[in-house]
Amino acid sequence: MRLALLTDIHANREAFEAVLADLAQRQIDRLVFLGDIVGYGPDPGWCIDQVESHVAKGAIALRGNHDRAIGTADNILNANARRVIDWTVNRLNARQKLLLSELPLTVQDGDTLFTHASANDPADWLYVTSAATARPSFLVCDARLIFCGHVHRAALYSCDLVGRVNHLEIAPGNPMPLLQSRRWLGVIGSVGQPRDGSTLASYAILDRSRNELTFRRVGYDATTTARKSREAGLPEALAQRLMKGI
Repeated sequence: MRLALLTDIHANREAFEAVLADLAQRQIDRLVFLGDIVGYGPDPGWCIDQVESHVAKGAIALRGNHDRAIGTADNILNANARRVIDWTVNRLNARQKLLLSELPLTVQDGDTLFTHASANDPADWLYVTSAATARPSFLVCDARLIFCGHVHRAALYSCDLVGRVNHLEIAPGNPMPLLQSRRWLGVIGSVGQPRDGSTLASYAILDRSRNELTFRRVGYDATTTARKSREAGLPEALAQRLMKGI
């Protein structure tokens, strides 16, 4: 089975459409959405509806911290993020809000655990940014494969038989073998808000039969998304971020 792993779409229709178009050219058996469908971007309702349609066809969808924020007023998000959430709330219908509220924080599928943030405390929205911050996820579960988002930068970590965790360099487009003798944690880069210096949308393909993970980058019309963001009155910094990938 080949799984497409998408995360942090962040209401970016153009990026989401580009990734779906790229997927249409590949043999994919199931889509997995790792959270943060909304937030930051100008097309939250459209993105929710797209995810919902794929869930109806068997896709897995998880809840991210921005998805949670739609129904929870707190101070976890920064000022710009909270401003967009407040804007988003008034543009979603009851069905769309209900969908976000009912998404799970984690899903285990065989030897694979999916979550938005770290596996060790999914509701605390911890960032996996190093071997040290990846290690707790390996300690709290026995899943051989763990996949998350939240960071907006793709990364891959391995854990050997004695518990040593290493960060591996990744090359987009090149399949990376997930050796059975190790456990793996993949941080899937963002579809709609990449922050690694590239404006290209990011996602990954897990080939279970080959035990391979391939990170992919896809170009999209970021100029249009930035224009729509400005027209909606969303923070200028967010439009600038799209154009710079930071």
